[in-house]
Amino acid sequence: MRVVMLCKACIVGMYQRKLEEIAAHEDIDLIVLVPPYWRDKRGIQKLERAHTQGYTLKVIPTRFIGSYHLHHYPTLREELNTLQPDLVHVDEEPYNLATWLAVRYAVAMHIPSLFFTWQNLMRTYPPPFSLFEHYVYKHVGFAIAGNQEALKVLRRKGFRGPARVLPQFGVDPDLFHPRPGERPPDEPFTIGYAGGLVPEKGVDLLLRAAARLSGKWQLHIVGDGREKTRLQKLAHKLGIADRIQWTPRVPSTEMPHIYWQFDVLVLPSRTRPNWKEQFGRVLIEAMACAVPVIGSTCGEIPHVIGDAGLIFPEDDIERLAEHLRALQENPTLRVELGQKGRERVLQHYTHQRIAQETVRIYHHLVEDIGAIPTWRV
Repeated sequence: MRVVMLCKACIVGMYQRKLEEIAAHEDIDLIVLVPPYWRDKRGIQKLERAHTQGYTLKVIPTRFIGSYHLHHYPTLREELNTLQPDLVHVDEEPYNLATWLAVRYAVAMHIPSLFFTWQNLMRTYPPPFSLFEHYVYKHVGFAIAGNQEALKVLRRKGFRGPARVLPQFGVDPDLFHPRPGERPPDEPFTIGYAGGLVPEKGVDLLLRAAARLSGKWQLHIVGDGREKTRLQKLAHKLGIADRIQWTPRVPSTEMPHIYWQFDVLVLPSRTRPNWKEQFGRVLIEAMACAVPVIGSTCGEIPHVIGDAGLIFPEDDIERLAEHLRALQENPTLRVELGQKGRERVLQHYTHQRIAQETVRIYHHLVEDIGAIPTWRV
């Protein structure tokens, strides 16, 4: 089976491990088409070629890079005509121009297709995006939802086809593994955060909660964003600036070394009218490294963590401080949660596991459904 996947996210090196795992299936011939780079509010992410064995990773021309809704690939029709795939996997939201064009081309070629969605908020879009969405719903053979609420949104918006919840990417447990050796006993309790420095990520809550701790501790914040200056000013106001290490965004391949410096990773996200945490990838990366995690009740976070970490209500600074204090004072609890976290990742969130489930969907779509979905009206 020849599969063409369209995926801007696969410019990230760590995500490419899933592609290798898909390609490891002998009956899958995988070609992945990507832009040369992507730009968002965190900055520019250039293409990383970290894991490229067994499949073809091809850069194609891309228009409107940085626009989630309007970016598209002007040579895609020619690519599909040349490659003649059995299946088109569009790793994009159904209301995007890139998805609509890809599905149109697939329909014209009588090729089954599927899309992926993270969207966990019930939103309506103006034309032409609402028209894109309706067309995609009507003509694809399968939908993959990255979280529980995204699947509910699909159904509420009228998608009638088969769908299931499956994260877009997992982690490589051989790369994201527990720190070799013990942390030196004289190192301070280190609280970690990795991600965007934007209001919805709640880093200000983490600063305020950490300021309530006593004893020997430090905070390591990894990432970039427009809130950095404001957060640094808040740290000075709270009197904890000298306890904070600020590290710019690092390549995905270096993240295990970052997690090994943490005694706990915190994801204190907060819901906004136009945003809710869709997954929280740093959680499964830290858990794979046997680092205990604390997360808020925002979006998918509690589902990702399960019983392998600590949860606090959104915006509840005192409860977050209590969780931090509990882990600071109880090394045994840190070890216990770290082990449970890694076990949960091995069971649910490895690239191999997600690739296996993705290939099952491919076979179901090509062999059982075919190019013309039965629910089309």
